[in-house]
Amino acid sequence: MMTYSLLDLNAHIRYAVALNFPEAIWVTAEIAQVNEARGHIFMDLVQKGEGEEGAIVAQAAAILWQRQYRQLRLQRGHALDEALCEGREVRLQVRVDFHERYGLKLIVLDADPAYTIGRMELQRRQTLKQLEEAGLLERNRSLPMPCVLQHIAVISSEGAAGLQDFQEHLRQNAFGFAFHLQLFSTAVQGENLEAEFLQALQQVALQAQAFDCAVVLRGGGARLDLSGFDALSVCRAAALLPIPLLTGIGHETDETVLDRVAYASLKTPTAVADYLIQHNLFFEGALLQWAEQVNELAQQHLRQQHLQLAHWETAAQWAAQTHLRSARQQLAYAEQTLPALARQTLRRAYDHLQRAETLCNALHPDAALRRGFSLTRKNGRVITSTQDAQPGDVIETQMADGAFRARVE
Repeated sequence: MMTYSLLDLNAHIRYAVALNFPEAIWVTAEIAQVNEARGHIFMDLVQKGEGEEGAIVAQAAAILWQRQYRQLRLQRGHALDEALCEGREVRLQVRVDFHERYGLKLIVLDADPAYTIGRMELQRRQTLKQLEEAGLLERNRSLPMPCVLQHIAVISSEGAAGLQDFQEHLRQNAFGFAFHLQLFSTAVQGENLEAEFLQALQQVALQAQAFDCAVVLRGGGARLDLSGFDALSVCRAAALLPIPLLTGIGHETDETVLDRVAYASLKTPTAVADYLIQHNLFFEGALLQWAEQVNELAQQHLRQQHLQLAHWETAAQWAAQTHLRSARQQLAYAEQTLPALARQTLRRAYDHLQRAETLCNALHPDAALRRGFSLTRKNGRVITSTQDAQPGDVIETQMADGAFRARVE
């Protein structure tokens, strides 16, 4: 079996390509990524299968040189720029070029701006339409965001470029906020993205009560690598997540469908970290403001109470002084009137005693005896009826000047 050097093999391929594609041809493809450098337009072209998954079945690099771009720009105007956008399916006239060192490249000679929008963009629009019809585009955004974000579910790859930046940014925040992160590892690009990402979302949903929110992190990369975040199954699961979802996929201009269904879409992982810190800072600021308001209300209440106490103190002093003056006046009046009242009372008591003495003397038995009356006793007891004395009884009769005994017959 003959062995070829790589250069010989590539030279043979170049000859075969030149032989089979001597003239320019028209191709249809989808622009997965487009970049401009020094006026040259570099594109990654893809073709996807017809199935629902839309797997990429072909891929090639293409370049539109600056000189050719200027000529086409004069011919096509702004329509050319509209066609040469990521996500567009375009019809390009290309010259197939193969270089021994740089490999296969399609040199763009012309473009048809009237060609239909690329399948990637059509699929993305279809996904957005289905989510909107199901009421899922705003569902996650309508969830209540906790006042403090500390327990964070992180959905990312352990080797993602932005994960470490996110962790360090939170760890070194200037306000000393503590964050508790739990990583749910998943692929963030490639064929395994959809299956692993769905599994990570399911795990987060099962433990949702343990987290304040979830974040999706990914570093920079090609636009083609973001296509997994436009998948309907991924976006539906993210929209149904029972806690707010933040995305920091790492592109300044690209917006995925996942960004559309998330609670908030940030451009980079560090921007997500800033969002979390800023959210907690707002709450801390609100607490400090509330504390200041409470302190001000307390001071105002104390001032009011001090004024009330001072009023009561003044009122008590005036009442006490008034009461003392009244008491002194009453004492002075009593001091003046008590001797006269005492003498008057004594005179009335003396007169009363005199009358009582006179009445007692008038009612005394001796007075009755002196008026000729007598007292008759039987066995020491005064008798008042003749029936009290029986024949033979000895009775004693008391007179004013003496007494005598007698026998009843």
